[in-house]
Amino acid sequence: MDHQFWHTRWARQETGFHEGSVNRYLHDHWSELTDRGHETVLVPLCGKAKDLWWLHDQGHPVIGVELSEIACKDFFAEGETRAQVHPGQPFTRFSHDNLELWCGDFFQLVPDDLRHVRLVYDRAALIALPPSMRADYVTHLNAVLPDQASILLITLDYRTGEMKGPPFNVSDKEVYQLYEPNYDIEHVLTNTLAKDHPFARRKGLSEATESVFRLRRRAGNRSD
Repeated sequence: MDHQFWHTRWARQETGFHEGSVNRYLHDHWSELTDRGHETVLVPLCGKAKDLWWLHDQGHPVIGVELSEIACKDFFAEGETRAQVHPGQPFTRFSHDNLELWCGDFFQLVPDDLRHVRLVYDRAALIALPPSMRADYVTHLNAVLPDQASILLITLDYRTGEMKGPPFNVSDKEVYQLYEPNYDIEHVLTNTLAKDHPFARRKGLSEATESVFRLRRRAGNRSD
């Protein structure tokens, strides 16, 4: 992961990828993934997404992993909440109630860190990574998640070359290539963003699509 790239983006407040409200696909489809509503949720490469507060308010313990200390501090400041800070290596942990942001490199996670995690919400991790890093991300996610984990994955696709990511374009085909060896995949929906959609217009895209997937881990498919 290019640490300096992300540190620079946050320092310059170049965070056009950040949504200022709860993601509508999370709101509409999260309940279909969870039976009890109180499982621990991992949110990789979480930024300062308001989705974390939404998951917390549903009763979930939440672990967000974020490289930028600026993003972690902004998250709690914008939520008008004081966090307890626990410096450490490889993660400094910002915590409030049962919501924690782990500030550090996602690739430094180990299985014991996530032994209580049962659900993953990925709106901004896979599409934040260039093609050369995505297989490594999925392999590491597989290595550290418990066997029982399920994922709500949201992707963005657009014509290659029409904009410079992040967010990068990830096709439905690539999702199957990356996850099908270890997960049962349910393609929930695909929504087309026409060229007059605010995001497409702002980025100069002729068209884009957002897709939602539910991924359920098959038993015995941990990558070591």
